[in-house]
Amino acid sequence: MTDLVTTLESQEQELVFDAFDHAHAWQLGTRITEIAQKAGHKVGIDIRRPGLILFRAALPGITPDQDTWIARKAAVVLRMEASSALVDARLSAMGVNPVAAGWLGAEYAVTGGSFPIRVRGAGVVAAATASGLSSQDDHDLIVEGIRAYLAEGSGQ
Repeated sequence: MTDLVTTLESQEQELVFDAFDHAHAWQLGTRITEIAQKAGHKVGIDIRRPGLILFRAALPGITPDQDTWIARKAAVVLRMEASSALVDARLSAMGVNPVAAGWLGAEYAVTGGSFPIRVRGAGVVAAATASGLSSQDDHDLIVEGIRAYLAEGSGQ
């Protein structure tokens, strides 16, 4: 297993919520948006459950294309119950191209930027996603926001 896979798996084990509802989604999304604004990022931020967007922010400078990337990255998380970066790293480590193998169609983007909202005792209930930066930076923004939010005692 690669160091990257180990790091990404550790993030998912660390960043677990005790509860997550619409109010938590708003608070978390606002926290991630504040971090992105302070850094001057041109990014879209989204938190969704299957079939329902719970939070959406579009910071100045993003394009309509980010909406498509957000939906495709979140689809990976909601299907695979792992961050889109972790799915990408695991498949890359195995030398597997999921599109060529026919596993994932055009509605999925196996690239960093979406992270599972995992609740103790319930599993993955939502996906938090960023698009507009590099895949790694999108992933890091979401992880930083979740880590800060949980450190503040929110979602606990």
